[in-house]
Amino acid sequence: MKPKICFVVQRYGLEVNGGAELHCRQLAEHLLPYCDSVDVLTTKAIDYMTWKDEYPNDEDFIHGIRVLRFGVKAPRELSRFNVINQKVYDNKPMSPSEEQKWLDEQGPLVPDMIRYIKNHKADYDVFIFFTYLYYQTVMGVPEVKDKAIVIPTAHDEPFLKMRIFERVFRFPKAFFFNTYEERRLIHKKFYNHFVRDDLGGVGVEAPDNVSAQAFKEKYHIDNYVVYVGRIDEGKNCRQLFEDFIRFKKKYPSDLKLVFMGKEVIKVPEHEDFISLGFVDDEDKFNGIAGAKALILPSKYESLSMVVLEAFSMNIPVLVNGECEVLKAHCTKSNAGFYYNNTEEFEEILNYMLSHEDILRKMGICGHEYVEAYYCWDTIVSRLLRLIQYVIQDSASDMRKVQ
Repeated sequence: MKPKICFVVQRYGLEVNGGAELHCRQLAEHLLPYCDSVDVLTTKAIDYMTWKDEYPNDEDFIHGIRVLRFGVKAPRELSRFNVINQKVYDNKPMSPSEEQKWLDEQGPLVPDMIRYIKNHKADYDVFIFFTYLYYQTVMGVPEVKDKAIVIPTAHDEPFLKMRIFERVFRFPKAFFFNTYEERRLIHKKFYNHFVRDDLGGVGVEAPDNVSAQAFKEKYHIDNYVVYVGRIDEGKNCRQLFEDFIRFKKKYPSDLKLVFMGKEVIKVPEHEDFISLGFVDDEDKFNGIAGAKALILPSKYESLSMVVLEAFSMNIPVLVNGECEVLKAHCTKSNAGFYYNNTEEFEEILNYMLSHEDILRKMGICGHEYVEAYYCWDTIVSRLLRLIQYVIQDSASDMRKVQ
């Protein structure tokens, strides 16, 4: 009998810009043929900064997936949230009630979703929770812990020290980690080796009709490196602005840095910066394909789909070595370099641009790496095995109770 699956995620929709949210949508759609039904519980929000309700419908259907949307009880009040959030970054002690207040402010505050999960537990065989960091996972997992799989998308950040997340990392039946590095991090912090897990990630499928030339002609750009993703402090973009300007002063050329993504912080007005804002998939893939390299300065990533997308199109990467996951992608694939400071950024980027033959070889290595480890058939097969384990183990628990 095919299982009935329920995904739980903070945002979901074609208009939503976010790595974890896209990962959830792709996984749900690839899982659908193997299931009796796949539902998604999510919010009506598009903007993760405010959680403001924007989707009008309580129920949508997206590519065959039934999406149940819940209104956010209270949008995030940024100034109030920033005060309590800074306490976490400053590593100041917080009481359980303060941590709960942080979680409510972090959001999305959807008590109606939690009630639905509790009341409809029997309707589903397995609940798959995406992203450890948000209200719906912290409050939802305890309600269905014997049927729960968590895909944490975790990286080494201050929030993992909060006691409120212990329920997320100790209660579920299973975890589906994105990388070996994520698994090692969570085992080290929560001593939860006893919980069943497997390695997943995403399958990477670049379109067949990618055209670097089309992108160059559309935007009148020729020689460039590219950054793809949300442009904000959390992605270390401000440091990238400074590093690239210093690089260009030291190594003058016509090279540009192209930004593709929503500007949470503004890209400075500079002759070597080109900010295109949020672009559609066609422009994104065409833009990556035409770049000399993808640059990712983030210190915190649990997988990085854009790095894998670049690899799939034979484009090498330059990433921040403080992020263990990005560093591991480079060392395992031989398709990228990592840097640890501004001086290394300058010298490595100059080396890459001066050795196009090496870039071509790295591009081939990246493509082979994605083909070997990030294939949807393999990922779905692993998740289905984990789903069957949860179903069987839950049934065994029920028999013991009886």
